[in-house]
Amino acid sequence: MTKKDFLRRRQDLMDIMGPDTIAILPNAPIANRNRDVDYNYRGDSNFHYLSGFDEPESVIVIVPGRPHGEYLLFCREKDLAKEIWDGYRAGQEGAIDLYGADDSYPITDLDDILPGLLEGKEKAFYTMGKLPSFDQRMVGWLNHLRNASRQGKHSPTEIIELDHTLNELRLFKSKSEIKAMRYAADVSAQAHIRAMQFTQPGQWEYQVEAEIIHEFMKNDCRSPAYPSIVGGGENGCILHYIENNHRLKNNDLLLIDAGAEYDYYAADITRTFPVNGTFSNPQKALYNIVLDAQKAAIEEVKPGNHWNQPHEAAVAVLTEGLLNLGLLKGKLSKLIKKESYREFYMHRTGHWLGMDVHDVGDYKVGGQWRELEAGMVLTVEPGLYIRDPEHIDKKWHFTGIRIEDDVLVTKIGHDVLSKAAPKEVDDIEALMAEAK
Repeated sequence: MTKKDFLRRRQDLMDIMGPDTIAILPNAPIANRNRDVDYNYRGDSNFHYLSGFDEPESVIVIVPGRPHGEYLLFCREKDLAKEIWDGYRAGQEGAIDLYGADDSYPITDLDDILPGLLEGKEKAFYTMGKLPSFDQRMVGWLNHLRNASRQGKHSPTEIIELDHTLNELRLFKSKSEIKAMRYAADVSAQAHIRAMQFTQPGQWEYQVEAEIIHEFMKNDCRSPAYPSIVGGGENGCILHYIENNHRLKNNDLLLIDAGAEYDYYAADITRTFPVNGTFSNPQKALYNIVLDAQKAAIEEVKPGNHWNQPHEAAVAVLTEGLLNLGLLKGKLSKLIKKESYREFYMHRTGHWLGMDVHDVGDYKVGGQWRELEAGMVLTVEPGLYIRDPEHIDKKWHFTGIRIEDDVLVTKIGHDVLSKAAPKEVDDIEALMAEAK
Protein backbone atom coordinates (compact mmCIF):
# COMPACT_ATOMS: atom_id res chain seq x y z
CA MET A 1 0.00 0.00 0.00
CA THR A 2 1.12 3.58 -0.65
CA LYS A 3 0.59 6.83 1.24
CA LYS A 4 -2.12 7.64 -1.30
CA ASP A 5 -3.99 4.43 -0.38
CA PHE A 6 -4.02 5.34 3.31
CA LEU A 7 -4.97 8.96 2.55
CA ARG A 8 -7.92 7.79 0.45
CA ARG A 9 -9.11 5.50 3.25
CA ARG A 10 -8.97 8.28 5.82
CA GLN A 11 -10.85 10.57 3.46
CA ASP A 12 -13.52 7.90 2.92
CA LEU A 13 -13.90 7.63 6.69
CA MET A 14 -14.15 11.39 7.14
CA ASP A 15 -16.80 11.58 4.41
CA ILE A 16 -18.89 9.15 6.47
CA MET A 17 -18.19 10.91 9.78
CA GLY A 18 -19.23 14.37 8.70
CA PRO A 19 -18.52 17.71 10.48
CA ASP A 20 -18.16 18.28 14.23
CA THR A 21 -16.89 14.73 14.80
CA ILE A 22 -13.75 12.98 15.98
CA ALA A 23 -12.43 9.43 15.58
CA ILE A 24 -10.06 7.85 18.08
CA LEU A 25 -8.29 4.56 17.45
CA PRO A 26 -5.57 3.08 19.70
CA ASN A 27 -3.17 0.51 18.29
CA ALA A 28 -2.95 -3.03 19.67
CA PRO A 29 -0.89 -3.42 22.85
CA ILE A 30 2.23 -5.56 23.06
CA ALA A 31 1.39 -9.11 24.19
CA ASN A 32 3.68 -10.85 26.64
CA ARG A 33 4.67 -14.44 25.80
CA ASN A 34 6.44 -15.29 29.01
CA ARG A 35 8.53 -13.42 31.55
CA ASP A 36 10.55 -10.82 29.57
CA VAL A 37 9.75 -12.21 26.12
CA ASP A 38 6.96 -10.71 24.00
CA TYR A 39 5.15 -12.13 20.99
CA ASN A 40 6.15 -10.67 17.65
CA TYR A 41 4.18 -7.49 17.33
CA ARG A 42 1.33 -7.14 14.85
CA GLY A 43 -0.67 -3.97 14.96
CA ASP A 44 -4.44 -3.64 14.96
CA SER A 45 -5.84 -4.22 11.46
CA ASN A 46 -8.01 -1.10 11.49
CA PHE A 47 -5.06 0.96 12.70
CA HIS A 48 -2.90 -0.27 9.84
CA TYR A 49 -5.76 0.17 7.38
CA LEU A 50 -5.86 3.90 8.12
CA SER A 51 -2.18 4.60 8.61
CA GLY A 52 0.28 1.86 7.61
CA PHE A 53 1.93 2.60 10.97
CA ASP A 54 3.12 -0.52 12.79
CA GLU A 55 4.59 0.67 16.10
CA PRO A 56 2.93 -0.09 19.44
CA GLU A 57 1.99 2.65 21.91
CA SER A 58 0.29 4.73 19.25
CA VAL A 59 -3.10 6.35 18.75
CA ILE A 60 -4.79 7.75 15.63
CA VAL A 61 -7.03 10.79 15.99
CA ILE A 62 -9.01 12.04 12.98
CA VAL A 63 -10.83 15.37 13.15
CA PRO A 64 -12.61 16.31 9.89
CA GLY A 65 -12.21 19.96 9.02
CA ARG A 66 -9.62 20.77 11.70
CA PRO A 67 -7.69 23.81 10.40
CA HIS A 68 -4.35 22.66 11.85
CA GLY A 69 -4.57 19.17 10.36
CA GLU A 70 -7.23 16.48 10.25
CA TYR A 71 -5.01 13.43 10.86
CA LEU A 72 -3.05 13.29 14.10
CA LEU A 73 -0.75 10.45 15.09
CA PHE A 74 0.35 10.05 18.70
CA CYS A 75 3.41 7.78 18.94
CA ARG A 76 6.64 7.21 20.83
CA GLU A 77 9.33 9.85 20.64
CA LYS A 78 12.72 9.18 19.09
CA ASP A 79 15.00 7.73 21.78
CA LEU A 80 18.41 6.50 20.67
CA ALA A 81 19.10 4.63 23.91
CA LYS A 82 15.86 2.65 23.67
CA GLU A 83 16.20 2.16 19.92
CA ILE A 84 19.55 0.43 20.50
CA TRP A 85 17.73 -2.19 22.56
CA ASP A 86 14.33 -2.46 20.90
CA GLY A 87 14.61 -1.09 17.38
CA TYR A 88 13.79 1.91 15.24
CA ARG A 89 11.12 4.46 16.14
CA ALA A 90 9.59 6.82 13.63
CA GLY A 91 9.11 9.61 16.14
CA GLN A 92 7.13 12.74 15.40
CA GLU A 93 9.08 13.69 12.26
CA GLY A 94 8.76 10.18 10.84
CA ALA A 95 5.04 10.08 11.58
CA ILE A 96 4.63 13.16 9.38
CA ASP A 97 7.25 12.52 6.69
CA LEU A 98 6.91 8.75 6.31
CA TYR A 99 3.29 8.10 7.29
CA GLY A 100 1.47 11.22 6.12
CA ALA A 101 0.27 12.55 9.48
CA ASP A 102 -0.75 16.22 9.42
CA ASP A 103 0.59 16.53 12.94
CA SER A 104 2.17 14.23 15.52
CA TYR A 105 2.59 14.34 19.27
CA PRO A 106 4.39 12.16 21.82
CA ILE A 107 2.14 9.39 23.13
CA THR A 108 2.92 10.63 26.65
CA ASP A 109 1.03 13.86 25.86
CA LEU A 110 -2.22 12.09 24.98
CA ASP A 111 -3.99 12.86 28.28
CA ASP A 112 -3.13 16.54 27.99
CA ILE A 113 -4.14 17.02 24.35
CA LEU A 114 -7.09 14.73 23.68
CA PRO A 115 -9.69 16.40 25.93
CA GLY A 116 -9.17 19.60 23.96
CA LEU A 117 -9.70 17.74 20.69
CA LEU A 118 -12.90 16.17 22.03
CA GLU A 119 -14.29 19.51 23.19
CA GLY A 120 -17.11 20.86 21.06
CA LYS A 121 -17.58 17.73 19.00
CA GLU A 122 -21.09 16.33 18.55
CA LYS A 123 -20.06 12.74 17.84
CA ALA A 124 -17.06 10.62 18.79
CA PHE A 125 -16.27 7.54 16.72
CA TYR A 126 -14.69 5.03 19.09
CA THR A 127 -15.17 1.32 19.78
CA MET A 128 -15.75 0.54 23.44
CA GLY A 129 -14.87 -2.86 24.87
CA LYS A 130 -11.79 -3.81 22.83
CA LEU A 131 -9.20 -2.29 25.15
CA PRO A 132 -10.67 -1.85 28.66
CA SER A 133 -7.69 0.17 29.89
CA PHE A 134 -8.12 2.67 27.07
CA ASP A 135 -11.89 2.70 27.64
CA GLN A 136 -11.22 4.00 31.14
CA ARG A 137 -9.12 6.83 29.76
CA MET A 138 -11.81 7.68 27.24
CA VAL A 139 -14.45 7.81 29.96
CA GLY A 140 -12.14 10.00 32.02
CA TRP A 141 -11.70 12.52 29.20
CA LEU A 142 -15.44 12.67 28.58
CA ASN A 143 -16.20 13.12 32.28
CA HIS A 144 -13.61 15.87 32.49
CA LEU A 145 -15.46 17.79 29.78
CA ARG A 146 -18.87 17.13 31.34
CA ASN A 147 -17.67 18.38 34.70
CA ALA A 148 -16.45 21.55 33.00
CA SER A 149 -19.82 22.33 31.40
CA ARG A 150 -20.23 25.41 33.63
CA GLN A 151 -17.13 26.79 31.96
CA GLY A 152 -18.84 26.46 28.60
CA LYS A 153 -17.11 23.25 27.57
CA HIS A 154 -19.11 20.77 25.53
CA SER A 155 -18.48 17.03 25.26
CA PRO A 156 -19.71 14.66 22.51
CA THR A 157 -23.30 13.58 23.06
CA GLU A 158 -23.03 10.47 20.93
CA ILE A 159 -20.45 7.66 20.79
CA ILE A 160 -20.52 5.74 17.51
CA GLU A 161 -18.74 2.42 17.06
CA LEU A 162 -15.76 3.13 14.84
CA ASP A 163 -15.15 -0.53 14.01
CA HIS A 164 -18.55 -0.94 12.37
CA THR A 165 -17.92 2.10 10.18
CA LEU A 166 -14.51 0.78 9.10
CA ASN A 167 -15.89 -2.72 8.57
CA GLU A 168 -18.03 -1.49 5.69
CA LEU A 169 -15.04 0.23 4.08
CA ARG A 170 -12.79 -2.80 4.51
CA LEU A 171 -15.34 -5.20 3.04
CA PHE A 172 -14.73 -3.85 -0.47
CA LYS A 173 -11.17 -4.40 -1.67
CA SER A 174 -9.30 -1.92 -3.85
CA LYS A 175 -6.97 -2.89 -6.71
CA SER A 176 -3.99 -2.56 -4.36
CA GLU A 177 -5.61 -4.80 -1.77
CA ILE A 178 -6.56 -7.42 -4.35
CA LYS A 179 -2.99 -7.40 -5.66
CA ALA A 180 -1.66 -8.09 -2.15
CA MET A 181 -4.23 -10.84 -1.55
CA ARG A 182 -3.47 -12.44 -4.91
CA TYR A 183 0.22 -12.55 -4.01
CA ALA A 184 -0.52 -14.03 -0.57
CA ALA A 185 -2.67 -16.69 -2.27
CA ASP A 186 0.02 -17.50 -4.85
CA VAL A 187 2.67 -17.93 -2.15
CA SER A 188 0.27 -20.05 -0.09
CA ALA A 189 -0.52 -22.24 -3.09
CA GLN A 190 3.17 -22.87 -3.63
CA ALA A 191 3.49 -23.76 0.05
CA HIS A 192 0.71 -26.34 -0.30
CA ILE A 193 2.45 -27.79 -3.37
CA ARG A 194 5.69 -27.98 -1.42
CA ALA A 195 3.89 -29.75 1.43
CA MET A 196 2.40 -32.32 -0.97
CA GLN A 197 5.80 -33.03 -2.49
CA PHE A 198 7.46 -33.30 0.92
CA THR A 199 4.92 -35.46 2.72
CA GLN A 200 5.43 -39.18 3.24
CA PRO A 201 4.59 -41.75 5.94
CA GLY A 202 6.59 -41.51 9.14
CA GLN A 203 7.08 -37.76 9.12
CA TRP A 204 5.76 -35.52 11.85
CA GLU A 205 3.00 -33.02 11.23
CA TYR A 206 5.24 -30.20 12.43
CA GLN A 207 7.88 -31.14 9.86
CA VAL A 208 5.32 -30.53 7.12
CA GLU A 209 4.37 -27.28 8.82
CA ALA A 210 8.03 -26.23 8.72
CA GLU A 211 8.07 -26.66 4.94
CA ILE A 212 5.00 -24.43 4.66
CA ILE A 213 6.50 -21.69 6.84
CA HIS A 214 9.76 -21.90 4.89
CA GLU A 215 7.92 -21.26 1.64
CA PHE A 216 6.05 -18.33 3.18
CA MET A 217 9.15 -16.61 4.52
CA LYS A 218 11.23 -17.32 1.41
CA ASN A 219 8.68 -15.28 -0.53
CA ASP A 220 8.49 -12.20 1.72
CA CYS A 221 5.56 -13.40 3.85
CA ARG A 222 7.10 -13.17 7.30
CA SER A 223 4.18 -14.75 9.08
CA PRO A 224 1.28 -17.11 8.52
CA ALA A 225 -2.09 -15.39 8.57
CA TYR A 226 -3.18 -17.81 11.35
CA PRO A 227 -1.75 -20.90 13.07
CA SER A 228 -1.42 -23.60 10.42
CA ILE A 229 -3.56 -26.73 10.71
CA VAL A 230 -1.62 -29.84 9.71
CA GLY A 231 -3.82 -32.76 10.73
CA GLY A 232 -3.12 -36.34 9.71
CA GLY A 233 -5.78 -39.05 9.96
CA GLU A 234 -8.23 -38.47 12.79
CA ASN A 235 -6.66 -35.08 13.53
CA GLY A 236 -8.15 -33.88 10.25
CA CYS A 237 -11.55 -34.28 11.90
CA ILE A 238 -10.68 -31.55 14.43
CA LEU A 239 -11.71 -28.28 12.82
CA HIS A 240 -9.19 -26.06 14.62
CA TYR A 241 -6.42 -28.58 15.25
CA ILE A 242 -3.09 -26.72 15.68
CA GLU A 243 -0.98 -29.02 17.87
CA ASN A 244 0.64 -30.53 14.74
CA ASN A 245 2.61 -33.01 16.86
CA HIS A 246 1.62 -36.47 15.56
CA ARG A 247 3.41 -38.80 13.20
CA LEU A 248 1.84 -39.32 9.78
CA LYS A 249 0.55 -42.81 9.00
CA ASN A 250 0.73 -44.63 5.68
CA ASN A 251 -2.95 -44.92 4.75
CA ASP A 252 -4.19 -41.67 6.26
CA LEU A 253 -5.23 -38.43 4.66
CA LEU A 254 -3.49 -35.18 5.62
CA LEU A 255 -5.59 -32.02 5.92
CA ILE A 256 -3.61 -28.77 5.72
CA ASP A 257 -5.28 -25.42 6.34
CA ALA A 258 -2.57 -22.79 5.90
CA GLY A 259 -2.29 -19.31 4.46
CA ALA A 260 0.37 -16.63 4.32
CA GLU A 261 0.01 -13.00 5.33
CA TYR A 262 1.48 -10.43 2.96
CA ASP A 263 1.49 -6.72 3.72
CA TYR A 264 -1.21 -7.33 6.36
CA TYR A 265 -3.45 -9.30 3.94
CA ALA A 266 -4.35 -12.95 4.46
CA ALA A 267 -4.69 -16.00 2.30
CA ASP A 268 -6.64 -19.01 3.57
CA ILE A 269 -6.28 -22.29 1.68
CA THR A 270 -7.10 -25.86 2.66
CA ARG A 271 -6.05 -28.97 0.78
CA THR A 272 -6.47 -32.63 1.73
CA PHE A 273 -4.33 -35.37 0.23
CA PRO A 274 -3.10 -38.91 0.96
CA VAL A 275 0.04 -39.27 3.06
CA ASN A 276 1.32 -42.04 0.79
CA GLY A 277 0.40 -40.23 -2.41
CA THR A 278 -2.55 -42.40 -3.49
CA PHE A 279 -6.20 -42.03 -2.49
CA SER A 280 -7.94 -45.24 -1.43
CA ASN A 281 -11.33 -45.85 -3.05
CA PRO A 282 -13.32 -44.77 0.05
CA GLN A 283 -11.13 -41.68 0.44
CA LYS A 284 -11.56 -40.81 -3.22
CA ALA A 285 -15.33 -41.23 -3.05
CA LEU A 286 -15.66 -38.83 -0.12
CA TYR A 287 -13.08 -36.43 -1.53
CA ASN A 288 -14.89 -36.06 -4.83
CA ILE A 289 -18.14 -35.30 -3.02
CA VAL A 290 -16.43 -32.43 -1.22
CA LEU A 291 -14.76 -31.25 -4.42
CA ASP A 292 -18.06 -31.29 -6.32
CA ALA A 293 -19.70 -29.39 -3.46
CA GLN A 294 -16.97 -26.78 -3.55
CA LYS A 295 -17.26 -26.33 -7.31
CA ALA A 296 -21.03 -25.93 -7.01
CA ALA A 297 -20.59 -23.36 -4.25
CA ILE A 298 -17.98 -21.35 -6.18
CA GLU A 299 -20.36 -21.15 -9.15
CA GLU A 300 -22.81 -19.32 -6.88
CA VAL A 301 -20.26 -16.60 -6.09
CA LYS A 302 -21.34 -13.71 -8.33
CA PRO A 303 -22.90 -10.27 -8.02
CA GLY A 304 -26.61 -10.37 -7.22
CA ASN A 305 -26.52 -13.69 -5.40
CA HIS A 306 -26.80 -13.55 -1.64
CA TRP A 307 -24.25 -14.66 0.92
CA ASN A 308 -25.91 -17.96 1.75
CA GLN A 309 -26.31 -19.29 -1.80
CA PRO A 310 -22.82 -20.86 -1.97
CA HIS A 311 -23.55 -22.64 1.33
CA GLU A 312 -26.92 -23.88 0.10
CA ALA A 313 -25.30 -25.24 -3.06
CA ALA A 314 -22.58 -27.04 -1.09
CA VAL A 315 -25.09 -28.53 1.35
CA ALA A 316 -27.21 -29.91 -1.50
CA VAL A 317 -24.23 -31.68 -3.13
CA LEU A 318 -22.81 -32.97 0.15
CA THR A 319 -26.15 -34.35 1.31
CA GLU A 320 -26.83 -36.07 -1.99
CA GLY A 321 -23.34 -37.57 -1.98
CA LEU A 322 -23.70 -38.89 1.55
CA LEU A 323 -27.08 -40.33 0.61
CA ASN A 324 -25.63 -42.09 -2.43
CA LEU A 325 -22.86 -43.65 -0.33
CA GLY A 326 -25.35 -44.84 2.30
CA LEU A 327 -23.97 -42.60 5.04
CA LEU A 328 -27.38 -40.90 5.21
CA LYS A 329 -30.74 -42.53 4.65
CA GLY A 330 -34.04 -40.93 3.65
CA LYS A 331 -35.41 -38.45 1.16
CA LEU A 332 -32.93 -35.81 -0.03
CA SER A 333 -35.20 -32.80 0.53
CA LYS A 334 -36.09 -33.92 4.06
CA LEU A 335 -32.45 -34.63 4.93
CA ILE A 336 -31.49 -31.11 3.84
CA LYS A 337 -34.41 -29.55 5.71
CA LYS A 338 -33.58 -31.48 8.89
CA GLU A 339 -29.87 -30.63 8.45
CA SER A 340 -28.98 -34.31 8.78
CA TYR A 341 -25.67 -33.54 7.07
CA ARG A 342 -24.48 -31.72 10.20
CA GLU A 343 -23.29 -35.01 11.69
CA PHE A 344 -20.54 -34.90 9.07
CA TYR A 345 -20.49 -31.22 8.05
CA MET A 346 -20.98 -28.87 10.95
CA HIS A 347 -19.62 -25.51 9.79
CA ARG A 348 -20.47 -22.82 7.26
CA THR A 349 -19.11 -22.87 3.72
CA GLY A 350 -17.10 -19.68 4.00
CA HIS A 351 -16.30 -16.32 5.56
CA TRP A 352 -15.05 -12.89 4.51
CA LEU A 353 -11.33 -12.66 3.88
CA GLY A 354 -9.01 -9.66 4.00
CA MET A 355 -6.68 -8.15 6.59
CA ASP A 356 -8.06 -10.67 9.07
CA VAL A 357 -8.48 -14.29 8.08
CA HIS A 358 -12.06 -14.13 9.37
CA ASP A 359 -12.46 -10.64 8.05
CA VAL A 360 -14.90 -7.93 8.99
CA GLY A 361 -18.26 -7.23 7.39
CA ASP A 362 -21.90 -8.04 8.10
CA TYR A 363 -23.31 -11.25 6.65
CA LYS A 364 -26.88 -10.00 6.96
CA VAL A 365 -28.32 -6.55 6.31
CA GLY A 366 -31.77 -5.73 7.60
CA GLY A 367 -32.24 -9.33 8.66
CA GLN A 368 -31.61 -10.64 5.13
CA TRP A 369 -28.55 -12.38 3.72
CA ARG A 370 -26.22 -9.82 2.21
CA GLU A 371 -26.02 -9.54 -1.56
CA LEU A 372 -22.59 -10.26 -3.03
CA GLU A 373 -20.92 -7.32 -4.79
CA ALA A 374 -17.75 -6.81 -6.81
CA GLY A 375 -14.69 -6.28 -4.62
CA MET A 376 -15.72 -8.64 -1.84
CA VAL A 377 -13.43 -11.60 -1.10
CA LEU A 378 -14.63 -14.75 0.62
CA THR A 379 -13.53 -18.32 1.22
CA VAL A 380 -15.39 -21.35 -0.08
CA GLU A 381 -14.59 -24.35 2.10
CA PRO A 382 -17.01 -27.29 2.37
CA GLY A 383 -15.83 -30.41 4.16
CA LEU A 384 -16.72 -33.81 5.55
CA TYR A 385 -15.53 -35.10 8.92
CA ILE A 386 -16.21 -38.71 9.87
CA ARG A 387 -14.71 -39.89 13.14
CA ASP A 388 -15.82 -43.33 14.34
CA PRO A 389 -19.61 -43.47 14.86
CA GLU A 390 -20.80 -47.03 15.49
CA HIS A 391 -23.50 -46.87 12.81
CA ILE A 392 -20.97 -46.09 10.03
CA ASP A 393 -18.87 -48.68 8.19
CA LYS A 394 -15.28 -48.64 9.46
CA LYS A 395 -13.90 -47.94 6.00
CA TRP A 396 -15.11 -44.35 6.40
CA HIS A 397 -13.74 -43.84 9.93
CA PHE A 398 -11.28 -41.05 10.80
CA THR A 399 -11.61 -39.31 7.47
CA GLY A 400 -11.40 -35.51 7.53
CA ILE A 401 -11.61 -33.66 4.22
CA ARG A 402 -11.84 -29.93 3.55
CA ILE A 403 -11.12 -28.05 0.33
CA GLU A 404 -10.87 -24.28 0.61
CA ASP A 405 -10.18 -21.51 -1.88
CA ASP A 406 -10.12 -17.72 -1.78
CA VAL A 407 -12.65 -16.21 -4.17
CA LEU A 408 -12.96 -12.62 -5.37
CA VAL A 409 -16.35 -11.37 -6.49
CA THR A 410 -15.88 -9.63 -9.85
CA LYS A 411 -18.25 -7.48 -11.91
CA ILE A 412 -19.30 -10.47 -14.02
CA GLY A 413 -18.73 -13.44 -11.70
CA HIS A 414 -15.75 -14.56 -9.66
CA ASP A 415 -12.01 -15.13 -9.69
CA VAL A 416 -10.42 -17.92 -7.63
CA LEU A 417 -7.29 -16.28 -6.24
CA SER A 418 -5.90 -19.59 -4.95
CA LYS A 419 -6.39 -21.64 -8.13
CA ALA A 420 -2.67 -22.50 -8.35
CA ALA A 421 -3.06 -25.01 -5.50
CA PRO A 422 -3.95 -28.42 -7.04
CA LYS A 423 -7.18 -30.05 -5.89
CA GLU A 424 -8.16 -32.62 -8.55
CA VAL A 425 -7.39 -36.20 -7.48
CA ASP A 426 -5.28 -36.95 -10.56
CA ASP A 427 -3.30 -33.71 -10.23
CA ILE A 428 -2.51 -34.34 -6.57
CA GLU A 429 -1.44 -37.93 -7.13
CA ALA A 430 0.72 -36.97 -10.12
CA LEU A 431 2.38 -34.16 -8.19
CA MET A 432 3.20 -36.42 -5.25
CA ALA A 433 4.44 -39.21 -7.54
CA GLU A 434 6.92 -36.80 -9.17
CA ALA A 435 8.51 -36.07 -5.80
CA LYS A 436 9.20 -39.75 -4.96
